[in-house]
Amino acid sequence: MQARAGFVSSPHAARVNSVDWVMRQVCLALVPGTLALVWFFGWGVLINMALAVVFAVVAEALVLKLRGRPALPAIADYSAVVTALLFALTIPPTLPWWLTLLGILFAIVIVKQLYGGIGYNPFNPAMAGYVFLLISYPVATTTWLPPDVPALLAAQDLTTLSLLDSARLIFTGALPAEHTWDAVSAATPLDEMRAKLDQGMAIDEIRASSPLWGLFGGRGWEWVAFWFLLGGLYMLWRKVITWQIPAAFLAGLVVAAGAFWLLDPQSYPTPMFHLLSGAAILGAFFIATDPVSACTTKRGQLVYGFLIGVLVFVIRTWGGYPDAVAFSVLLLNIAAPMIDHYTQPRVFGQKHGA
Repeated sequence: MQARAGFVSSPHAARVNSVDWVMRQVCLALVPGTLALVWFFGWGVLINMALAVVFAVVAEALVLKLRGRPALPAIADYSAVVTALLFALTIPPTLPWWLTLLGILFAIVIVKQLYGGIGYNPFNPAMAGYVFLLISYPVATTTWLPPDVPALLAAQDLTTLSLLDSARLIFTGALPAEHTWDAVSAATPLDEMRAKLDQGMAIDEIRASSPLWGLFGGRGWEWVAFWFLLGGLYMLWRKVITWQIPAAFLAGLVVAAGAFWLLDPQSYPTPMFHLLSGAAILGAFFIATDPVSACTTKRGQLVYGFLIGVLVFVIRTWGGYPDAVAFSVLLLNIAAPMIDHYTQPRVFGQKHGA
């Protein structure tokens, strides 16, 4: 029987969710959160994204050429672009261009291509590149701009950067003559909360001491998290990802943070603070759900996501890095094969214990 135009007969039905289609959907889902980041943190976000994409595509093409493989099919699947975008969204808008290059080279060349390319990397390339920079250059990778919130800028005598100022800072490291680092940089909500708690301040005192705080988390950061959540829900609707990992991730973070908050609400922030003040939403929907480095069984995905959420809280509370999403994802990437091994579904017709 001849198939109609545009269709093929069973069992050779065409797959809709090809790699390039999935990656394009991820790029589309990142748009709302990206626009929010640009709105609150300036043009440096877009400059970093453009640099990261160019560096990633060129690096992937060169490595494939050295391996004697065609570069165009690999570049056309958009996987390098998605890695670059996720990496760029995690780094500060003021990061020097050469650090962006180093991070992308580590992500694409070492973490992805050295292991065989897409489908073979045991770690999330974007997070591995970010952690590489965070450990090697901690000051540069933790220096963030203040959110463009008038009340906050006025209260702390801070200012924002124009497109030209952002480009000059990224490419030359030079600030405008009328600005200083103290005027254009500020602690993130997670950094601020952690530092003040270490000084012995109670949470009510911390929130009253600065206009940085919004309804639940940091001003500006709350809106960024909300728009990334919207993109994550879009991916669920389009069936790009399944609900198990993001739901379990957020549940693990809420359960761990909620338990300690209930025990001592003046020493431990609320679960909503943890959800809306850092990269938790981005991590739950866009990073932990990487189909290559995450668990593949349904029960395994629940365990995997839940443990990432718990680890985020643990590292944020007692570790040396306030956000912790990247470290938590990479640690569970290591454990993913073992989790899959012990959560395999029972084969139909096989008895338990067989």
